[in-house]
Amino acid sequence: MHIVWLTALGVGGATILGAVIGFFFKDASHRLSDAVLSFAAGVMLAASVIGLILPSLEYGGSLALPLSLLGIFLGGASLVLFDRLVPHLSALIGIKEGREDGQGKRVKRVLLFVMAIAVHNFPEGIAAGVAFGTDNVIDAITVAGGIALQNVPEGMVIIAPMLSSGIGKAKTFLIALFTGVVEIVGTLIGYYAVTLSSAILPFALAFAGGTMLFVISDEMIPEVHAEGGGRAASFSLLFGFALMLVISHFF
Repeated sequence: MHIVWLTALGVGGATILGAVIGFFFKDASHRLSDAVLSFAAGVMLAASVIGLILPSLEYGGSLALPLSLLGIFLGGASLVLFDRLVPHLSALIGIKEGREDGQGKRVKRVLLFVMAIAVHNFPEGIAAGVAFGTDNVIDAITVAGGIALQNVPEGMVIIAPMLSSGIGKAKTFLIALFTGVVEIVGTLIGYYAVTLSSAILPFALAFAGGTMLFVISDEMIPEVHAEGGGRAASFSLLFGFALMLVISHFF
């Protein structure tokens, strides 16, 4: 149980660590940011398949394949639903309704981006917690490690847009802190859910894997190629994936 709490703090803390680093490297080049984020995408890709989807097939019994497929697609669909439920955030910084100046629009756009990060951090936390519902602690740590590694550059990239849009440093850090706390809560919910009912474990593993695959495809890969990351970013992804394969093979 202690390892789950430590994992929850580690996964959420990685986002906060990234935010702290972001204050020092807010002017880092797009090429470096793309390489780091792409590497994290490769790590998450391997972790989602090795640590979540394959164990889902293993624990699913006679219904393994349909349960896993259903979980994968519902995991992706859940993120689409979460995105549509993102609340209006102007009240956080005192923007009045109806204000249409450039600064107001820019701040709201930045905050919606940050909330999108928080929204997908929640199921990522669930993924980390669900993984500990299996007997394979190494796989669980692999999944959690992949998520945490991805969270560092993710925490970094949310700082510069908020600062440049005029949000103060203290409020910027508090908002970044919130995105990490969301992930801690998700980790604990995921763990307790599968602990209370092991029957949902195969579906929960696939669901968590589906959310991770969706995040990789819908957000991370387009992001690293949007600024011309190109082949360097692609090789960074392959390196991250290969690293997780090596770790899985030996441990």
